[in-house]
Amino acid sequence: MSFVHVPVLLTAVLEHLAIQPEGTYVDGTVGGAGHSREIAGRLGPQGRLIGIDQDPAALAAAGEALAGFGDRITLLHANFRNLAGVLRERGIEAVDGVLLDLGVSSHQFDTAERGFSYRADAPLDMRMDPTQEVSARDLVNGGSEAELVRILFEYGEERFARRIAARIIARRKGQPIERTGDLATLVTDAIPAPARRTGPHPARRTFQALRIAVNDELGSLERGMGGAFDLLKPGGRLVVITFHSLEDRIAKQTFAAWARGCTCPPHQPVCTCGRSPEARILTRKPVTADEAELAANPRSRSAKLRALEKLAAV
Repeated sequence: MSFVHVPVLLTAVLEHLAIQPEGTYVDGTVGGAGHSREIAGRLGPQGRLIGIDQDPAALAAAGEALAGFGDRITLLHANFRNLAGVLRERGIEAVDGVLLDLGVSSHQFDTAERGFSYRADAPLDMRMDPTQEVSARDLVNGGSEAELVRILFEYGEERFARRIAARIIARRKGQPIERTGDLATLVTDAIPAPARRTGPHPARRTFQALRIAVNDELGSLERGMGGAFDLLKPGGRLVVITFHSLEDRIAKQTFAAWARGCTCPPHQPVCTCGRSPEARILTRKPVTADEAELAANPRSRSAKLRALEKLAAV
């Protein structure tokens, strides 16, 4: 299957990155290069774009999509959580902008053998980087009942986490759970019938939770944003696109912490904390897809974009 990347919220990404033709930009989740192609097209001969992805298939597709831009493009196989270290190893100490477009790509969802989707029967995998050791199969068949409950409740916000975890433990005593179809059926059977009659597929929250856990998506987001912010020049921009509430909460709270100034009590006449804001938030509310984009790309429905600008040190 070809790697097609329909970039979400593209207009907002380009607006908030405020691309300078001679600048250096990082796409920390390059995917099929939908965003990167538009960023690169706005760079001059001295501009530079570094595309990072942990999925080799994405990097191969990005290489094809960006081939016409020559040495303005550098593609690196890495998890964006290691963005700062990976760039510094290559002598890049500061950048003008970073984009982090989170979640699973359409290609990963639609390639059944990657094991991300409950809609197709395939090996239970869910690794964004196929070279990493732990897969969803390992987690489902090796995790304790308490660990499974925690993952399903925290990452999937699954109210039937205990029932599902108990069913997984009982089932795997007889034989390992190897395939997405088996897990989807098991989860569906564990959820009471009235709760299955409305809403999304009963297994959606479980699959989301396992994918987040397998790929440590929330830990990667926290570490990746920190590394990206450290690398930004004064005036540099960080743009983050999230696809579920857990990611958006982390982005919102982290941005707020960087933008916070004095933390002294309101009644204190003189500031003694000495804290100054490190950033200016550019999006008072998250940017979401308009009706035209929703019609063209229904998967943009859950996307939320937040952006900030790094301030000069006082």
